[in-house]
Amino acid sequence: MAQPWKIIESIATEEGTLELRQRGEKDFLIMIGPQVLMNSLANRSEIVLGQLGCGHLFNSSAPRVLVGGLGMGFTLRAVLDALPASAQVIVAELNPVVPDWCRGPLAALTGSAASDPRVSVVIGDVAKLIRQNAVSGVENHFDAIVLDLYRGPHAKTDAVRDPLYGMRAIENARSALKPGGVLAVWGENHDEAFVRRLQKAGFKVSTERPGRGGLRHTVFLAQLGPSSKTGK
Repeated sequence: MAQPWKIIESIATEEGTLELRQRGEKDFLIMIGPQVLMNSLANRSEIVLGQLGCGHLFNSSAPRVLVGGLGMGFTLRAVLDALPASAQVIVAELNPVVPDWCRGPLAALTGSAASDPRVSVVIGDVAKLIRQNAVSGVENHFDAIVLDLYRGPHAKTDAVRDPLYGMRAIENARSALKPGGVLAVWGENHDEAFVRRLQKAGFKVSTERPGRGGLRHTVFLAQLGPSSKTGK
């Protein structure tokens, strides 16, 4: 008989109750209301997202990376493993309890990724952070932006105004990236309209669906050319 889930902590949010649940030693869930946001035993697409988003930076000098969404830290762990010791990684997370979970009961899952000295956690909206960096000096631009949010691009995304996946948001991301920079995005399913918007903004786009069976999520990988200009 399967062990029952234990609620480790629950927090009221505008979208519902955010909960961390545990069953056994390494089986965790993060939920909001009845929806499962993260399952510690289902993380292959998150790991591939981090690997593809930052794999080109291992030999770079002091690369700067923005990660949107912390979750259980699997994407962050993959990002860190792909980067040199000189890297700077900024993680934007909406709820301050999530970094606490990643430094506490979830830490063993990722080798304490959230406590890595290369990591700075900012509590706030990643879309706002991208907009701010898009209009700042080039020294604040990123070599990679990795978005691992529980809602990825989908068929009902507002093609213009969506704050993360609409055309304006994509243009902001382009402006916040250095030449040759990468925008890597997790999605529950493939979204061809999102691919076309990325291409329209000047990105070279590829997609991956990690795994061989069962539910396979999508990783969108969009890269600027080495001479692409940031700014609008």
